This record gives sequence, C-alpha cells and structure tokens, in this order.
Amino acid sequence: MTSSMTAHTQLLHSLFEAALSATQPGHCVPKHMPPPSAGRTIVIGAGRAATGMAQALERHWPDASLSGLIICPADNYLACEAIDVLALNTPYPDAKSVAASEALLARVQHLNFDDQVIILLSPDGAQMLTLPLSDTPVDELNRIERALLERGASARERLIVLKHLSATQGGRLAAACAPAQVHCLVMSNSPEEELGGVESGPTVADVSTQADAQAILASYDIALSNPILTQLQCPDYETIKPHDPALARCTTQLIATPQQALEAAAKRAYELGIKSLILSDSLVGEAKDIGVMMASIARQIRTFDQPISPPCILLSGGHSTVSELSHTATGPNVEFLLSLALSLQGYRGISAIACDSKGSDGTAGCAGAIVTELSLTEALSKGINAAQHLACHDTHAFFSAIGQAVFTGPTQTDLNDFRAIFIDER
Repeated sequence: MTSSMTAHTQLLHSLFEAALSATQPGHCVPKHMPPPSAGRTIVIGAGRAATGMAQALERHWPDASLSGLIICPADNYLACEAIDVLALNTPYPDAKSVAASEALLARVQHLNFDDQVIILLSPDGAQMLTLPLSDTPVDELNRIERALLERGASARERLIVLKHLSATQGGRLAAACAPAQVHCLVMSNSPEEELGGVESGPTVADVSTQADAQAILASYDIALSNPILTQLQCPDYETIKPHDPALARCTTQLIATPQQALEAAAKRAYELGIKSLILSDSLVGEAKDIGVMMASIARQIRTFDQPISPPCILLSGGHSTVSELSHTATGPNVEFLLSLALSLQGYRGISAIACDSKGSDGTAGCAGAIVTELSLTEALSKGINAAQHLACHDTHAFFSAIGQAVFTGPTQTDLNDFRAIFIDER
C-alpha cells in the first residue's frame, strides 16, 4: 500500500475513533447526571451500553448512596460497584428476561417523594425490558413480533404494538417509579427528533392508542390470543398519555445520538484541515443500494466539484440492511463498502470506512472495514472475485482476505452505522 493510501486509512480510522470517543458513556453521562436527592437514589436500566453508563455514573457520583439493577447483553457485561448487573444471553425475550424485568421493577417499588430514580437506557434496552402485561406468555409476544417483521411492518408499527403489550413501555416504567423524581438518560440510535422511540419508550408518554395497535395487527392479518385481545380492548391496559400526573416528575434526555457521532467526526476532519459534509444521520435501505448511491455522489464531487470540492469527507449514519438471508459471514457495512468499491472502479483518490458503532457488523465478526482505490486490485492479485463475494453475501471473507477489516470488540456505544468517504484532491 502506498504512503498516501496509508495516510487515507489512518485518517478514516481517526474519524471513526472520534465518533466513538464522543459518544462513550464516560464522556456523555457525567454532563447529564442529576445531583443527589434528599432520599434514596435508585439506578435501573437496560441495553448494550447500560453497564458502561452505570460505571460512568458510579465513577462521578459524589457519595456512596447509589444502588440499583442494570440488565445487559452477556457480551457487553461490565461489573459495577454498587449497582447490580444481570446479563442475558438471548436476543429474544424469554423466561430469564421476564424474571430480570420483574426484578428491575421491584427495585422501584414503595418509593417516596424525596427519592429519585436514574434510568439508563441504550439500544436493545426496550427488548430486554419486555415484560408482558397480565399473564400473557412471553412466547406470544415473540410470535407477534416475528410475524410483524416477516410481513414487513415498519419499526414505528412494531413499536406501537410493543408499547401496548408490554408492562414497561409507553411510559409505564417511569410511572412505576412515582412519586419519586425520575431522570432518564438515553443513548439512542434513533434520530434526535424521535424522543418517543424504542429506547425512551419506557419513560415517554405515548400518543398512540390501543385502537392503533389493533389496526396494525389486523392489517398484517396476525391472529391474537384471547388474553391479547382483552388487553387491547380494556382501557385499564392503555399506555400512559401526555399530561398524565404519573409522569409529572419525569425528565428524559438524549445524551448520545448518531448526529453527535457524525458531528464529532466532522470536527476531527476540520482539525485536520479537511472539509466535511454530513449527508444524513438516518439513511436506511439495502446496504448495497446505499453503496451505489454514495458512489454516484462521490463521482459527482470528483468530476464536477459538486456539492463540495475535494479534498473532502462525506459523513453519514443510519441503519442499512441486508435483506437476503445468507449462511456466510456478512454485515451491512461491509456490503455497503464492497458495493461502493465496485461502483467506483476507475476513480482514483477515493477511500471509505463503514463500521457498526457497537463493534459488530451483522453476522460478521468485525465492526466493518476500509476500502481504498487499491482494494479491488489487491483482491484480483489474490484471485478473489469481488463481484462474486458481493452477490453471495460473503463480504466479510473478502475484507479479511485483503486485510482491511476493522476490529474493535464491544464499544459500549451503539449508534447504528458510521460511514465516511474521503475524496482526495486530484
């Protein structure tokens, strides 16, 4: 690899590191934590970054008054001093996750006005806090969720249904803490304007209704058991609505978002004397299609200096997907990169990084990868057919073979995809 390509690779790594650093719990939590209360301070939470958030809170808390319980995935377990941690191995709600959620709710029972609860939520937190209303089996909730996914329901539709079937969603978790003061700190991979998204759903009033949930389930022709039908028709099971007094002493703050990660990368680029353009913090779609689209923007810049002139960096985030099932190791970020590289054949001076901010890209064992103008040539010299690897969704193997995969391990943050394309001057 030439020295210029090495410099490009170092630059791209630096941008990703800046994005991760700015959204680490140790950086975000201290700026938003409340002061101690006159009574007890109970800490509860769930999600991929929740234990990192709890550690940061303990590290900066002024006294030894904290206690509580955090639920996290087993691969993101971190021990805390005063706050208990329960690790779950399955990504789907089961009897263990139900028991963990019940234990978490038990920590906020019988609080008084002088007490406060600090709720720490991060991506996957809502799924880990899935606690059925009434005596509905958790398997029934899983069946409904799978059916919605298989039949193409949007994230918003699935969230509306979840809120009306869970004892912790739709503001119910915060309401369970009343009359204590509640401070919810959220690391979210949803766009900033969507405060009622999945991660903050447990502490934010819900404007959707039981009728909305029923209409969504009916539109996808999903059969419901009698207990579920009863819940969706009984007013006692409705979610917490705006202006409900149960949420009068609850505040919810977004402390880390995809936009913040992109802005941190843009700042790093500025410090290095390179212009940047943030395209979007919430691009969604098929990863290989986003690769083709981004390649067309890069070609426009290279050819016409529009909408920005090189040297420059294009930044974007969001949640890309790989819709076709594959038994090989793949992930949306490595699929995006290989599609981008194939679409940019013949264009010099363009390099890119794409990584999942949590450190694991789909079924790939890496966070993502880097491509340069030499990547396809390097592959060809080793007898590797790039187009075939993309068609077969074997993209992790491609980048591993040419030594351009990026490995980070668990990052204690999860703000969706991070993409940066560097376009050098001619």
